[in-house]
Amino acid sequence: MMIRWLRRIVVALVAAFVVLYCGDWAVYRMRGSPQQSVTVRHYLTVPLKGGKSEFDFQGSNVVPCSVSLFSQDGESACWQLRRNAEQNTKI
Repeated sequence: MMIRWLRRIVVALVAAFVVLYCGDWAVYRMRGSPQQSVTVRHYLTVPLKGGKSEFDFQGSNVVPCSVSLFSQDGESACWQLRRNAEQNTKI
């Protein structure tokens, strides 16, 4: 009985995700594939003695992004890039 309800919930969640993604894709295409750009700053994180870290600024790039809920056409969503405008690379 419990497995049947769990299966129904999983199927409903997957179906909702598919409908949301397809709707986002359709709106993205109807709007003419809108794009913007976001400036992303890159840092290199270098571990030091004593558990400390050094952050070295590597520069910034202007990255194109899609104005949508999900990544479209191989580009990240603009809201996601704006929230993560600083990207760290650890050594």
